[in-house]
Order: sequence, then C-alpha cells, then structure tokens
Amino acid sequence: MKIWQKKGIKVRDHIDQFTVGDDREWDKRLAPYDIIASKAHAQMLEKVGLLTTSEADQLTQGLEDLLKDVEKGTFTISEAFEDVHSKIEFELTEKYGDVGKKIHTARSRNDQVLVAMQLFLKDEIQDIKQLIKALFDQYLSLADKHKGQLLPGYTHLQIAMPSSFGLWFSAYAEVLADDLLLLNAVNTICDQNPLGSAAGYGSSFPIDRDDTTAALGFNTLKFNVVAAQMSRGKLEKNLAQAIGSLAGTLSRFSMDVCLYMSQNFDFISFPDDITTGSSIMPHKKNPDVFELIRGKCNKLQALPNELSMMSTNLPSGYHREMQLFKGPIMQAIDDIKSCLSILTSSIKEVQVKSDILIDDKYAHIFSVDALHELIQNGIPFRDAYVQIGDAINKGEFVPPKMGKHTHRGSIGNLELDAIREKFTTYFEK
Repeated sequence: MKIWQKKGIKVRDHIDQFTVGDDREWDKRLAPYDIIASKAHAQMLEKVGLLTTSEADQLTQGLEDLLKDVEKGTFTISEAFEDVHSKIEFELTEKYGDVGKKIHTARSRNDQVLVAMQLFLKDEIQDIKQLIKALFDQYLSLADKHKGQLLPGYTHLQIAMPSSFGLWFSAYAEVLADDLLLLNAVNTICDQNPLGSAAGYGSSFPIDRDDTTAALGFNTLKFNVVAAQMSRGKLEKNLAQAIGSLAGTLSRFSMDVCLYMSQNFDFISFPDDITTGSSIMPHKKNPDVFELIRGKCNKLQALPNELSMMSTNLPSGYHREMQLFKGPIMQAIDDIKSCLSILTSSIKEVQVKSDILIDDKYAHIFSVDALHELIQNGIPFRDAYVQIGDAINKGEFVPPKMGKHTHRGSIGNLELDAIREKFTTYFEK
C-alpha cells in the first residue's frame, strides 16, 4: 500500500524497490513513535471539530492496540507496504473503514516522519546520556582508587612529566562532560514539535499545534512550517556531530589502552577473558575490544561529513534523498551505545601496574621538578633551565624526589568532586 498512489497507476517494481530501499527495517523502530504522534493528532482533530468524538475514540483505541502489537514484537511491515505510516493507516482502515482513512487529515508523511524521528531521537539521546554517565562514574571511581599511582606523561610521544592514573582517568571523565553539552544542544533542537507543518507549507485546516506540542511532551513548536521541513537532515547531522565528538573521546582512550597494554609500555593489563589470542603466536594477549571501539568510533567521526555531503546544495522544501539520513543515524546510535556499554564493562576490569616510574628510563621525567627546586633557591628560570639541560646532556642529572603538585586539577589535587558537580549539572539539563 502506498498512501500517495493514484487509482489505476502502478509503479514499476524496480522503481519501487529502489525508492523504498531499506526503509521498512528502519521504520520498525519508528513505529511506536508514529503511533503515539498519530494518537495525539487524532485527539487534536477531535478538539478542533475535524473528527467526531466517536471517530477519535475509535482511532485512539486502534492506535493503542497497534502499540501493544509493537510492544509484543508482533508488529511487522511487509513488502506490501512502503513504510510504517502506510502500514498504520492500512490497519486503522481495515479495522474502522472510512474512519481509518481520516487519520491523515491535515498532515503529510513529511511531518509524520519528522515528528516520529524527533520523538525517537529524544529518547535515544537520553539513553546515550545514561550510558555516558555509567562510563563517567567508572572513570571517576578508577581515578579515586588509583590517584596515588604515578604514570609517565608524554608530549610528542616522548617522556615529558609525571602524571598519574588518577589524572588519566579523571581527564576522560571531564571530557565526557563536554560531550554532554553537545548532546544537550542537539536535544534542545530536537525538542521542537514539527507536527502540523504538513508537506512543509502548513494546512488550511484550523489545527491546534499547541495542543499536539503539549500532548507529545515537546518543549516548544518549530513555528515556521518551512523551517520544520528544513530541519530534516540538519538535525541528524547535528546529532552525528555530537556522537562524533563522543566517539573521539572513546577512540582516544582506546588508543591509550592499546599503547599502555603493550609490552613496551606495560602500564596496565586486563584479565585473559577480556582479551583475545593469535592463531599462530601462543603468547599473544590482544586488546581487540579496544581496537574495535577505536575503529568504530573513528568511523562515527566521519559520519557528519557524509551527512553534510548528502544535503549539500539542497534548496528549501522536501527532497526524497532526505530518507537516506534515517539509516546512518540509527546505525550510529546503535554503534555508539554498544561502544559505551562495552567500554564501561571492560574498563572496570583494568589492572594497574605500580611503581612504574622507578625504572631508570623515566629519570628525566623529573627534570621540571629539579628545575623548580633551583628556582625556589633563587636562580632565575632561564638560568635554571640551562643548568638542568646541561646536566642531562653530560649524563650528570640526578633526579630529585617528585615535587608537590597541589594546584587545582593537578596530580595532588584532582578535583574529583568538582568534576562530578560539573558533569551532574550538564547531565540534568
């Protein structure tokens, strides 16, 4: 069934297959949201006199029955239907006859897709935020547990200054707070009701868009009907950018793990049942989980550009390629959620090595602390810098004990409570 099909005209099969693509599979995920939006729409139509109370009650009951089918997993979209919207309308028409045909009054598939997608994305953003919180909590717990264990810090992949596992874990915790800000911004964009924009130019029916806005839990309207349609694709791209930022955080941490697990670094390890082996080398203990997180997340960071190119130079109004945004963003959501989940469950098993910095190869890591000792004894910074550099070049440098790092956000003052407070503030927005 195609809700746009004209009497006596059948689209050729290969055209039908090409234009529908894999929409049916993705649309199954939108089914509950399309049903919820249709229910709000039917009840609004009754309030403005476009449906009788009896008709609205029938449609509401029919939609609630369909929602139960979705929840039970019995709702399907066969090849007889182009999408979830035509399937739902067909079921209502089969059940109630002409009443079912009235559900599409004062709307288009365009605003149907928009409102269902935005309701879906609002829920998914909240799910992603919960998964971020679980990872954040794990990072902060590890930071507190290992705050006294030192770790080499690197610049240019050269030994630089002392760091700590507490500093390392809490760094990624605080970066997750920044990633939350971007997700919150996308949620704000998403929280605008597009229903009533119809095909992008509104309707001559006296519909009440404020009513559906309240019924569907949107914060506000997307007031301008053309602007509502212009948000399609742009919203998905904005979410892809937020997911890409988060993916960048996970990818970078995973790269750290892969380095730190290697025998050359040997800072951390994991239980054997979290790692994998080699088909030929019996000694191997590979960080496949973290390599796959890195790869998947690097792929996610490319998605915003893909979506940007798909929408490049499109004029205002609806265009059929806008359906192509649906699959990639849904897949991206699945991928980032799985990466967050597996990283959180894996990292809690990390085994941290102690006394790493006692190795002689890290002696120069304390050069800045030695420099500071000279400065505190009255030697100007530049002279102290030259003096320490000369001692290192001559092989005469004797590493001092590590100085006290006490300023906010340093090794000795991680500010874990402040980081948690910042994260909580962003999380609750």
